[in-house]
Amino acid sequence: MAEKSYLIEDLHPLEIYGANNVYLEKIKHNYPKLRIIARGNEIKAIGEESEVDLLLKKIDQFVMMIAKGRELNDSLLGEVFGAEALSVGDVPAGNAQDTDNNTILFGNNGKPIKARTANQIKLVKEIAKNDIVFALGPAGTGKTYTAVAVAVKALKNKEIKRIILTRPAVEAGESLGFLPGDLKEKIDPYLRPLYDALDDMIPAEKLKQYLENRTIEVAPLAFMRGRTLDNCFVILDEAQNTTDLQIKMFLTRMGPSAKVIITGDLSQVDLPAKQTSGLLKATRILEKIKGISMVLLNVDDVVRHRLVKEIIKAYETNTGAPDGSKK
Repeated sequence: MAEKSYLIEDLHPLEIYGANNVYLEKIKHNYPKLRIIARGNEIKAIGEESEVDLLLKKIDQFVMMIAKGRELNDSLLGEVFGAEALSVGDVPAGNAQDTDNNTILFGNNGKPIKARTANQIKLVKEIAKNDIVFALGPAGTGKTYTAVAVAVKALKNKEIKRIILTRPAVEAGESLGFLPGDLKEKIDPYLRPLYDALDDMIPAEKLKQYLENRTIEVAPLAFMRGRTLDNCFVILDEAQNTTDLQIKMFLTRMGPSAKVIITGDLSQVDLPAKQTSGLLKATRILEKIKGISMVLLNVDDVVRHRLVKEIIKAYETNTGAPDGSKK
């Protein structure tokens, strides 16, 4: 009698077990002589050693295929474990069979992170097809969150070696004054929205490890100067607050095996009055270049509180005079 374990790394267990453990139950059904116990990211098998070793070898193959981007479905299960694994009933509606239903990845606690609107779905598809994608739209449309989710999935699938998230350190209409602390503590408030997205998608300890070994780097735009960014996924957030020279500097950092996503909202420029946003010019002069795509999101893509959509509509309608009345 042998007892051995397999540890799932980099993937959320739900990506292997399926919602409600539907695929795990099918695997168990294929090995009736073994006692198979799954707790979190550990799968333990107890039974005849040769059969335990065979199961763990197949589980490793299954995990590696999913990590490389294969879709979790009955076809893949049958390919790895054999036809008998498919004979334990159909997948109930609404669970893991839906992993191809615009789900980008599973975040912490098994939360499915999806492209929820038509333009978010378009953004995911354009990122897959192009090396530079501009995602433009108002607050709450999921530009940054969707881009970060696609980047995290690419990292988990080992398609890239690093993720670099950057944004200009520009204050949003208020003076923060002197910030105490070291350099990281001074710039972190500007980068907090990027950390928030990562916190949703990667377990805390794993994220800490990624940040410490620079697998994931979150840095202000000024830190990109002079670098070549290659074999990585680079996201420039809040690009409406870049100058013409800054966005040109950023785009020319791109290495031959990089993907770049630029997100921005041209209605929320926080640059000083005498400076113009470099984002508008960049979209105008680059839009016809092959390999560069522009995705426009709008108020219909807002996925925050329902009032956010109404607030955006109200401001779009009532523009002009300082008191908000129409001119």
